[in-house]
Amino acid sequence: MEIEEARHTAELKSAFDSYATITKESWQLILSIIHFQSVEKGQTLLNEGQTAKYIHFICRGAFRTYFTDDQGNIYNKNIFLEGDFPASKVSLITNSPSYFSIEALEQSIVINIDFKEYRRLINENADLKDFYIAYIEKNWIIEKEKNEISLVMENGTERYLKLLQKHPHLDKRIPQHHIASHLGITPTQLSRIRKELKK
Repeated sequence: MEIEEARHTAELKSAFDSYATITKESWQLILSIIHFQSVEKGQTLLNEGQTAKYIHFICRGAFRTYFTDDQGNIYNKNIFLEGDFPASKVSLITNSPSYFSIEALEQSIVINIDFKEYRRLINENADLKDFYIAYIEKNWIIEKEKNEISLVMENGTERYLKLLQKHPHLDKRIPQHHIASHLGITPTQLSRIRKELKK
């Protein structure tokens, strides 16, 4: 997969600007701590037990985060698509081993942002700190709370429809068993839901 660096860098800048306005000077600093990576389907960006070093920005492709219990059962934590920033936040912040893995579900391109350098930059640049705070508030607090409530208050059909509303073509890109695991239901339950919705 060809990496169009200028185009993908512009996409990253747009993602930053959607949370806070970044100055030209600060943006040049961000460009100095990133690198591109092509990721094959099935390849992992991070394995459970590894200590995370990067925040990843998805230029093209899809990823899942998953963890395995003591019995060897695998559970999807999240699904990420273009424009998302998958990472093991706890591992990054605490410099400790990640309790989940990040795996490519499609051939993908990501931009890796060096987290240690990024933390240094946000302590020295107010606009980058504004972005960091806005991102955390939206994704680590507001969205996390909504997802937790949805898991308890909404049934599988409602959660599936909400997921498709957010990502309309997801069911054509991601295997059904990954979607089912992400929704907290079985593949059989998802199959029934899809059949009912087609009636």
